[in-house]
Amino acid sequence: MTIDMRVGEAELAEPVRLHTAVVGSGAAGWNAAGRLKTLGVPAVAVVTESRMAGTSRNTGSDKQTYYKLGLSGDTPDSVYEMARTLFEGGATDGDTALAEASSSARCFFHLAELGVPFPHDRYGRYAGYKTDHDPARRAASCGPYTSRIMTECLEREAVSRGVAVLDGLRVVRVLTRAGRVAGLLALDRDALSAGRVRYVPILCRNIVWATGGPAGLYSASVYPESQWGGTGTALMAGAAGQNLTEWQYGLASVRPRWNVSGSYQQALPRYLSTDSAGGDPREFLTDVYRDPGELLTAVFMKGYEWPFNADRVGPGGSSLVDLAVHREIHERGRRVWLDFTTNPLGLPTERLLTLLNEEAREYLMRSEACAGAPIDRLTRMNPGAVALYRDKGVDLSAEPLEIAVCAQHHNGGLAADCWNRSNLANFYPVGEACGSHGVRRPGGCALNAGQTGSMRAAFQIAALRGKESPACRITEPIRRQIGETLALGGVFGRGGSRSAEDWIARIRGRMDGAAAFIRSGPAVSEALRDTLRDRAEFADAVAVDTPGGLLTAWLAWDMLAAQAAALTAMDDYIRRGGGSRGSALVVGGDGSGAIPGFPDRRMMPVDASLDGRVQQVSLREDSFTVAWRDVRPLPQRDTWFETVWAGYRRGDSFR
Repeated sequence: MTIDMRVGEAELAEPVRLHTAVVGSGAAGWNAAGRLKTLGVPAVAVVTESRMAGTSRNTGSDKQTYYKLGLSGDTPDSVYEMARTLFEGGATDGDTALAEASSSARCFFHLAELGVPFPHDRYGRYAGYKTDHDPARRAASCGPYTSRIMTECLEREAVSRGVAVLDGLRVVRVLTRAGRVAGLLALDRDALSAGRVRYVPILCRNIVWATGGPAGLYSASVYPESQWGGTGTALMAGAAGQNLTEWQYGLASVRPRWNVSGSYQQALPRYLSTDSAGGDPREFLTDVYRDPGELLTAVFMKGYEWPFNADRVGPGGSSLVDLAVHREIHERGRRVWLDFTTNPLGLPTERLLTLLNEEAREYLMRSEACAGAPIDRLTRMNPGAVALYRDKGVDLSAEPLEIAVCAQHHNGGLAADCWNRSNLANFYPVGEACGSHGVRRPGGCALNAGQTGSMRAAFQIAALRGKESPACRITEPIRRQIGETLALGGVFGRGGSRSAEDWIARIRGRMDGAAAFIRSGPAVSEALRDTLRDRAEFADAVAVDTPGGLLTAWLAWDMLAAQAAALTAMDDYIRRGGGSRGSALVVGGDGSGAIPGFPDRRMMPVDASLDGRVQQVSLREDSFTVAWRDVRPLPQRDTWFETVWAGYRRGDSFR
């Protein structure tokens, strides 16, 4: 069967034939591709819009965390204890938590063997530290750029094993046949640069979806500007979404986009707000904290408790810092800064130490960071955190750092089982694209989940389908889907009045206003109605004047689907009585929860029973539907060696 090489003004390339396509070039994607080749799977390629883009390669924090099983010290730990920590985060499946815990050490040591310089002592003990929602000091790091170094090492490994790279291709459709994947259709960015519109069909038997979270949805965001995600495209293909209500928000610098967590807070910087021109500076945290010791301890605890958490808005809670920052910016029209040149409240360091709680004081003393200004403490504890901003053109020793509360990570995503297998057959979402995290998660477990999930997806593909040849046929359903997609792309720009860039600004403004870390039922419902209307009108209303503008239109199309699904999830959750939990504060007139320092806000109480359930959103005939199910429990299976060995020989361990 042939396909016309030109449909309207769009060219259609000859199909690329693969066994498995890995979409995305971050740490999870490269790990999946390298593992597949190691396991003998033929014809594996990484398909990426831009090889050097994405979150893994372009983001980090003060010391970016990799969460793993405890491997040092005398603190007892076990696979099951780590799984319990992940499971107790709420709305998390027990079998997935156990799989991530069981494989964490294996994946951590794999990274170390590839050259990721995780620090250890002379005896080979990999030291750990405490991160948010972590009871056992399981966190590890090799500095601000942990995920970048991981990505570079995993890429070298994958390429050395023969993984092909199809760069410059933006996937605009997942092709399906009879409830299973059949391939991809991608827009060629290089052709657009030359003034041509060219689509590339990629036929394959399996897809590993490593596109990251839907990073483009918010303008107040710490995601790198190169990261867009592809959740909407997967949802439109029939993959279900899971826990789409659950995001993570936290304090981040505005320029550059970077998390100000960990030692940036433990150094005790001064929080200032100014007018729009940078004048009229004032320390505003005194509006919400009763005494200096409470204020200082809350700032220090933002290092451990960096994400906004609705459980921490009580008296003295560290998340009051986030609310105060948000109020200064969005209600008082001011700008907010971290100042590392002067101690908060003008206090001498000796006085600061006496006002802190015992945990914070001991931390600074053991870190030998008790003297001088905040910049001195930060340099002592983490000189790389200072150098990072210097490399990006900001001298923390001489100028303040502008910050805001930003979207940082999607704890929800696409639904999958403990093998990262979607309801859409042969489709494996991994990394942040997969909704394996629930309401609360230990900091750094996203990097662990990306490695364990992509490894397990590769194992199952190899065990169940590894000997098959690449896909080779274009059937009538695939031909029809390609034609529909090219026709839709041809509609973009016919008489539209608003550019794709304006559409994206509209989408982001809606999420910032109604669906960030402060939400209300009426605002979410209104935003959902507007999104559904926009989605119905978009194809005819978007203006595309150049071939390059077509890419932006496809990005907006993906974002509208992801936004509609996320707002559907939020609207259903609030209507069901779900209140403030995780990184979202649900406010409303019927709420009974007073928030210290914020008399005009009332926190809606949480329905704790929903922590034991998972919300799923699916697209059915252009409408999003919602279903709830109980979490899958932590498995209690026998681990008697001979029993496990027998099952392994039968192949049960990969099913």
